[in-house]
Amino acid sequence: MASGQGSIWELDQKLDENIDAEAGRVRGMEACKELTAVTVLRLAFQSLGVVYGDLGTSPLYVFKSTFPQGIDDTEDILGSLSLIIYTLTMIPLIKYVFFVMRANDNGEGGTFALYSLICRHAKVNTIPNQHRTDKQLTTYSQSEIQGTCMVIGDGILTPAISVLSSVGGIKVDHPRMSNDVVVVIALIILVGLFSMQRYGTDRVGWLFAPVVLIWFLSIGTIGAYNIYEHNPKVLRAFSPHYIVKFFKRGKKRNWVSLGGIMLSITGTEALFADLGHFSSLAVQIAFTVLVFPCLLLAYTGQAAYLTKYPSDVSEAFYRSIPDCVYWPIFVVATIAAVIASQATISATFSIIKQSVALGFFPMVKVVHTSKQFPGQIYIPEINWILMILCLAITAGFKSTTQIGHAYGIAVVAVMLVTTILMTLIMLIVWRSNILLVAIFTLTFLFVEMVYFSAVLFKVGQGGWVPLVIAGVFLIVMCVWHYGTVKKYKFEMQCKVPMAWILGLGPSLGLVRVPGIGLVYTDLPRGVPPIFSHFVTHLPAIHSIVVFVCVKYLPVTTVTPEERFYVKRIGPKNLNMFRCAVRYGYTDLHKREDDFENLLIKSLTQYVHQESLIHSISYSSDEDEETGEPFNAESTNVSQCKVLSETELCGLSSASITSDVSLETFPVSRSEVRFSIPSEASTVDSTISDLQYLINCRDAGIVHIFGNTIVRARRDSNFIKRVAVNHIYAFLRRICRENSVIFNVPHESLLNVGQVFYV
Repeated sequence: MASGQGSIWELDQKLDENIDAEAGRVRGMEACKELTAVTVLRLAFQSLGVVYGDLGTSPLYVFKSTFPQGIDDTEDILGSLSLIIYTLTMIPLIKYVFFVMRANDNGEGGTFALYSLICRHAKVNTIPNQHRTDKQLTTYSQSEIQGTCMVIGDGILTPAISVLSSVGGIKVDHPRMSNDVVVVIALIILVGLFSMQRYGTDRVGWLFAPVVLIWFLSIGTIGAYNIYEHNPKVLRAFSPHYIVKFFKRGKKRNWVSLGGIMLSITGTEALFADLGHFSSLAVQIAFTVLVFPCLLLAYTGQAAYLTKYPSDVSEAFYRSIPDCVYWPIFVVATIAAVIASQATISATFSIIKQSVALGFFPMVKVVHTSKQFPGQIYIPEINWILMILCLAITAGFKSTTQIGHAYGIAVVAVMLVTTILMTLIMLIVWRSNILLVAIFTLTFLFVEMVYFSAVLFKVGQGGWVPLVIAGVFLIVMCVWHYGTVKKYKFEMQCKVPMAWILGLGPSLGLVRVPGIGLVYTDLPRGVPPIFSHFVTHLPAIHSIVVFVCVKYLPVTTVTPEERFYVKRIGPKNLNMFRCAVRYGYTDLHKREDDFENLLIKSLTQYVHQESLIHSISYSSDEDEETGEPFNAESTNVSQCKVLSETELCGLSSASITSDVSLETFPVSRSEVRFSIPSEASTVDSTISDLQYLINCRDAGIVHIFGNTIVRARRDSNFIKRVAVNHIYAFLRRICRENSVIFNVPHESLLNVGQVFYV
């Protein structure tokens, strides 16, 4: 009995192996091109408008949030300024610029990249249908969701606090204006900001960098003016002993004020998160040469002004501006706040898109707003959710102080996650000296935990907002991932072995109708249960069956040449294939990409190469692999004349060589034509194999999807029943189907319903 089961298992392994055979054919990573000095400087300039908007607008509200009840002692100004100086130096400059930026995943940054490197080297798997062939792609890594929920919270809080702070400056020139009017103006700007998202930033993006450059130069110049005009002695705050005096004097009150000082480094995570759009050197140059000095001058100048006019702390930024440049700075500040908000919203779209690709978020509609820049996307559902929450927070709090309390928790939580991940990277990936790792970890964990303890005092004053937002998104991500993994594992248990399929004979015991059936499944091997369910109720199947496994891999991108991997499963007379279609977490499904045509083209190329090179006859005890994986670069297309399919059908076998290549017809969907060399040798089997495939394709292509319903078993606990039967089921109903994402026409779509109990 045991030996019989073992022999069946061994036979199944031979008949339906994973796609590991193609792993060796994946192209290696291309060498990174060295950037010229001019290119680096241009990228550094462009990074200003994308990376530093949020960090640059922090001077609008830092001192106001640090001293919400006013300044009792002017010495506290020097203490808070000293804290701001060393916080900016330690966190953005030392931690992110000199350490974190080195931990990029092939140029991509963010918490996704950090966790990717860890799982890659620790061999931790989070995607159930992952195999060795995936790890040998151009760029391989893993994903993570820790910290991403807090970053999504930033997409809600940044527009609220930035726009409200910038618009609030109008009360300096119109002191009688009520705060409600300011809130209404901010709400109008926010509605306009979110309404413009569907047009993308491509058309106005060229304005971002110049405006932010003017903004940094302006606040730096005004800061230098205030230092000279009001109190040059404020430069003494560069001595850290003022920090000690600050805590001794104020104790708990000044300790709690750290929540406001924490806002001076909001947007720091963007230094790393937006690294993929630029280069690390460009981002480092922009920060060290321009951003860091201008921010120090801005905060020092405000502190110098406040030592003379401490009662103006609630409007410190605008009060410290000379009257002659008030309105120009007000306009630039408002535009800079919108730019900062835009960058955060765009980052939220990218995070959601990556989470979808990695199976942590339901499928949503992704709109491409730029043909030139594929990374610029728009997600309508997420955009309107962000807008509603942002408007509710702005109208509900009506004050940047309370919004700042919420903002601080979101910022420090993300930084703590980054520190923990960086520690693991230094140990596992870099294998750094243990002393260096200990110094890094203890230093930054101590600093960030001090800030975290301070912002916890603000939970009841608005700090609960990001916790609730992050909690909701975390529940959605965890439940969706849990349901997806359970569904996959159940399909793995219920899959049909290829040995059983082989026993049915060449016709599979069914009526083989002309055409190609594309059966979509998450399984990298075996026959999915939806297939057996389908043929049980309708004992007929197409002449050619292709099991399509669409895999969203934890890599930044998969090149078009590596997108499709085709192999034959079982004997040749079964006409069954498996095709792995692989996408990276930054790859986008474009409407102009003809998915069906590309898939059929890859299948045709594989059949052609298989017939010409190997021509292996299969039997039940032979290996299933009949051909080498197709590589688009291995086919010679030079000196080829293009023939139509009609002409191809009339060709004799002498007109075909092993040098055939294929091109896609631009005229009609799913048409394929062949480029045949004028001089060819005889290959008898090639014409028949290709013609059979063409005839099946012309007979029709049907996309078969599994419309599975996941339900919890009756003996499951209450939490599991709620998560699976209600939350996951609701998310399944509102998410977009794969058939929509791949632009499958309704007349070619066939859904197979099935209920799974987990």
